[in-house]
Amino acid sequence: MTYISELVSSRELLVNLTMREVKGKYRRTVFGQLWSMINPLATMLVYTIVFSVIFRARIVTGDPSGITIYPLWLMSGLLPWMFFTRVVNQGMASITSNGSLIKKVYFPRISLPLSAVGATGFTWLIEMGVLSVALLIFGSRLLPWLPLVIGMMVLLALFAAGMAMLLAIINVHFRDMQHLMAIVLQMWMYLTPIIYPISLVEEAAAKHGAWILTVYRLNPMERFVEVFRNFLYDNRWPDPTDFVFCFLAAAVVFALGFLVFSRNDKNLAELL
Repeated sequence: MTYISELVSSRELLVNLTMREVKGKYRRTVFGQLWSMINPLATMLVYTIVFSVIFRARIVTGDPSGITIYPLWLMSGLLPWMFFTRVVNQGMASITSNGSLIKKVYFPRISLPLSAVGATGFTWLIEMGVLSVALLIFGSRLLPWLPLVIGMMVLLALFAAGMAMLLAIINVHFRDMQHLMAIVLQMWMYLTPIIYPISLVEEAAAKHGAWILTVYRLNPMERFVEVFRNFLYDNRWPDPTDFVFCFLAAAVVFALGFLVFSRNDKNLAELL
């Protein structure tokens, strides 16, 4: 409880670190925070051209929203994934990139990876605002589901923060971790139904064995993406097992990350 009380007492520092990340991300750029909208829009355009136009990916119809627009379906799953990867990458590097600060003065070092969560959440709010407007224009009944989207975002933030804290400690000991995670996250994305519907995996499982789908759905991000699409694109309640899976994944990973980080916090200055 002592460590938690230290973190609570230094909440002003956490706010300042978060604002530093927000302001410093696009410092000395012409478009500033507009890049928060340009980056996902450019990504959406590339994926839409490649998978919807060239490879003719199956267009998913929202149930019961009735929306049949691949870019909106894509962004409903891509934005949560982009939030997750940004938190993991920035949080993992937050300790090694602030070595000089850590060596000068003591403060709860956990504020560094948590500030990555806050700064990325600020960017996510801008991106989600743009997506919400687009969904509403094309007939989505999104407004009643927005509080649930925010609630799911809290769970995803806890899951991502837990991963970031755990990897931040590992990265202090093994600097290869950030390079390894770049490969892992790239593979992880293609093993998550972001640019293709999960129905393709279900069809493969029907042909080659149900175990394929069982193993595939052990991926926590598959569940998170599915729940976000249920709320944003389909406008319906998700499968209760998906929600429970997300809740347990967030709780377990955050608790593990917090435990590992808090036990190594005092030694970080010596290790850097």
